[in-house]
Amino acid sequence: MEDCDGEDFVETPELPLEIIVYILSFLHASDRKEASMVCRSWYTASQDLRFQKEVTFCFPASASSLELIRGLGRKSRCSLIISQLDGFSMSRSLLLEVGLCLGSKLESLALPGSSITEASLLALLPRLTSLRRLDLRGLDSLFMSGAFLSREEHRQQVRSALSGLEELDLSDLRYLSDLTFNRLTGCTPRLRRLSLAGCHIAFEFDPYRGCPVGAVEDSSALLSLRNLRRLLTEQKCTLVALDLSRTSITPESLRVIAQVQDLVLEELFLHGCKELTDYSVEVLVKHQPSLLRLDISACTELTSRSVEAVAQGLKTLTHLSLSRNWRITEKGLAELLSVPSLRSLDLSECLHVSGTEIVKGLTGTRASRAQLETLSLKSCTYIRDLAVFSLTHLLADTLRELDLTSCVNVTDLSVRSIATYLQRLVVLRLGWCKEVTDWGLLGMVETTTCEPDQETGDKGPRFTRTFGNMGFFKPPRLPFEERPKLVTQTDLEQFKQQAGASLLALNRLQELDLSACPKLTDSSIIQVVRYPDLHRLSLSMLPEITDASLTSVAWHCRSLTSLALSHCPGISDSGVAQAAPHLHRLQHLYLSCCNNITDTSLFLLVQHCKRLRTLDISRCKNISLTTVDLLQNQLPFLENVHYKFIGGAELTLPL
Repeated sequence: MEDCDGEDFVETPELPLEIIVYILSFLHASDRKEASMVCRSWYTASQDLRFQKEVTFCFPASASSLELIRGLGRKSRCSLIISQLDGFSMSRSLLLEVGLCLGSKLESLALPGSSITEASLLALLPRLTSLRRLDLRGLDSLFMSGAFLSREEHRQQVRSALSGLEELDLSDLRYLSDLTFNRLTGCTPRLRRLSLAGCHIAFEFDPYRGCPVGAVEDSSALLSLRNLRRLLTEQKCTLVALDLSRTSITPESLRVIAQVQDLVLEELFLHGCKELTDYSVEVLVKHQPSLLRLDISACTELTSRSVEAVAQGLKTLTHLSLSRNWRITEKGLAELLSVPSLRSLDLSECLHVSGTEIVKGLTGTRASRAQLETLSLKSCTYIRDLAVFSLTHLLADTLRELDLTSCVNVTDLSVRSIATYLQRLVVLRLGWCKEVTDWGLLGMVETTTCEPDQETGDKGPRFTRTFGNMGFFKPPRLPFEERPKLVTQTDLEQFKQQAGASLLALNRLQELDLSACPKLTDSSIIQVVRYPDLHRLSLSMLPEITDASLTSVAWHCRSLTSLALSHCPGISDSGVAQAAPHLHRLQHLYLSCCNNITDTSLFLLVQHCKRLRTLDISRCKNISLTTVDLLQNQLPFLENVHYKFIGGAELTLPL
């Protein structure tokens, strides 16, 4: 090629599609989504089948969704979450289009917050021949009349299409009965996962007939234990996961379910089943020893007897939730942490847990103790620095998620030990840890002086830089680093004198919560919160941070999809103006009670943050309702806007 001056230009050849696909394979999904917008060849590469596994498209019902569904027809497979469907013509047309364009390609369908009619769903289901997961939670409009699937011809059509369905979610259905349950599950003979969370199930007594369950035929008003047991018996060869959370299941009913012959459950969820006792857990683990996941959180009658039973009976357990079981103490936790298969443990709001027995259980050889990847100690107020320091040392190679929210006795020493040892963390939550300060985040030792600075007269504390405090240097090896033993108080005192890494060392973080740590200021936030892969960040209720922190976060954390800055009085329009151009991926923004935010910030969000789905500007007295209306019209994905008491509206309470 030649330009007008006669100079030669060589046209750069395009990279082969396979090479572009290979390059994109190294990117996170969010980065790949951004790259797909560069040019047509990059977009084509981003649509490669290797990137399309378990892709779910989520959108509300609207006229514009019709074109989206037609476009999805070009994909080989996909999953949909369509909200806010109703019985009107637009929703019916939308479901009809789903059946026509995606009938043989749709793998998963969920319809949250909808009120569709039986006729609409029955026109769709027979077309969904590849469906593997169906979510009907809360769709009371389908089951209220009791006539759903009452006609044999409809059941035959649905059975033909759903013969391969593996997951069925019927949570929170108030009108589910034996009759409708049998009709629907009769069309799904190969279920692997079934959720009945929050359903009204008559386990022992039918209040409508005034007699024990099972004494009469199938009920048209309630789902009974007898029918649930019948389903488990019929589909015992395939069913491996059952969710009965928030039901009134009794110890005897759980025994009946656990003892179904040849039923081998791998996952059982019993969150909020308040009638369960230690005895029922002991029976459960005896008859279902193959459980991999068990959720017995918020079962308030359980004690440490249940912990001991689980530790002794479930030797292949990987995930356990004991949260909000207030009667659980340290007893049994050491034995539980000696289960080598355990990967996730939730002890949040177990108020008597101090961590001593957890550490004890983790001090064995690597092959004889849990390899925890996720640990939640939220609101365990007896957790102190000694326990955190020991846990970080013992779990350095495996832990990916740590929740210390509301552990009020945790201090800077814990933060420094986390930064020093847990450099593979992906999620860290330190909200409401009120003793955490800038010193901890920066990995520095606080030094003070009685003499004012000669030049500035500043009498405040100074930061002393230590090795690794900015993440540039590897933290020095500590004297006790190689010893697999319990950390003593002497070790702890020795660590206090050593140089630690700053929180910047956690360069794999995707979620960070520092909300309500009131001693944090711009000094640490600006220097430490610099994570290129960070998706979710909460800095709410930090009264000392200013626009400088917001600007720095936006510049260094461009992958953010969720940002919480509520109750931060130092955040203003100026900070939003500097930050918004760098937050193109932002989907959720929380700015409630930020009184220096005005309509100007909303106009900036319209201009730069076009992917916003959630916005909280409640109690922002300088924002007008007119601008909120404009915002909702200009942002196509905006679903939830919280704007109570904006514009200086008075908060009044009814008498």
